[in-house]
Amino acid sequence: MQRARLRDLGINIGNLPTGQYNAITDVPGVLVGHETLISDEGHVARTGVTVVVPRHGDIWSNHAFAGTFNFNGCGEMTGQAWIAESGVIHTPIAITNTNSVGVVRDALCAYPLEMAEKWQTPPSIAASWSGSLPVVAETWDGWLNDIGAFHVTKEHTFQALEKASGGRVAEGNVGGGTGMICHEFKGGIGTSSRLVTCVGEQYTVGVLVQSNYGSRNLLRVDGVPVGRELDYSKVPDPWTVPPKGGSIIVVVATDAPLLPVQCARLARRATVGLSRVGGVGHNGSGDLFLAFATGNDVPIGAQAPLSVKMLPHDQLDPFFEAVAEATEEAILNALTAADTMTGWQGRTVYALPLDELQRIMAAYRAP
Repeated sequence: MQRARLRDLGINIGNLPTGQYNAITDVPGVLVGHETLISDEGHVARTGVTVVVPRHGDIWSNHAFAGTFNFNGCGEMTGQAWIAESGVIHTPIAITNTNSVGVVRDALCAYPLEMAEKWQTPPSIAASWSGSLPVVAETWDGWLNDIGAFHVTKEHTFQALEKASGGRVAEGNVGGGTGMICHEFKGGIGTSSRLVTCVGEQYTVGVLVQSNYGSRNLLRVDGVPVGRELDYSKVPDPWTVPPKGGSIIVVVATDAPLLPVQCARLARRATVGLSRVGGVGHNGSGDLFLAFATGNDVPIGAQAPLSVKMLPHDQLDPFFEAVAEATEEAILNALTAADTMTGWQGRTVYALPLDELQRIMAAYRAP
């Protein structure tokens, strides 16, 4: 059966409406780019890098309020100390594999310097942008990818940034999610969005995940114990020696006028969506979440007090629900989009079988 998104299979998660593309790119100005590395020559590559670019790329000069939450900390997300200190992000966000965090982080620092002439940016300003503390997060793809070969380069990060666009987002075996595994099925990149009405205005909440965590028996789809129904006689176990842990990165975006403390509150609610699918934050899992809000302008080098807006805390419940729903659906979209992959040392990880998923869901929902 051809791979599809969850809603294409007739499975709708949650109560809130989705945006046009049901993706993080429904948030105005948010772009996504992937660079995917698949090769069997020399060292086997099943990896890549994914970038989330706020403000149509103007994030370098117009920062965004942000907050983070670490559900379980066996992972890496650079730049968190400065987010905790200042409450802003000031570069695109990148996601890759564990061994490539350093090179991708350095690439984000170098990018504005190398783009200065193209952007017609004075070198002094570009230099101030490059002296940055970018956010780069990771999950481990060393089961399918020869991670010790360090495939990802600065140029690959630049290519992902150049490819960043709005509209539909490729999911599954793409970008940083190329070699990832989720609930013992092929995982990777997934995304979803929700529309929220608050104090008479409509806002968008979008989520993008890189999913690489979980046990099969814990997998649930809209509350249905799909993982328990798909035993190893139906879909083979991918492991010969099961690796410990696993990780998920969640990026939440919204165009609402939120302050950093409110962004952190949104980031925490990604835990609800993760738990609905079956994530429990195992000891070896890096479950790291970031939320940013573009509803306020935070221009670099401002010389006067800034006027900012915030929604009342007691009006945020719909946003919490939106994050939970969109996180849940983004993870499931990663599973339904990802296809079976064979990689390093001939290891194969099988896709979630969509025909079986539909059968199980229909059986549980039958009167």
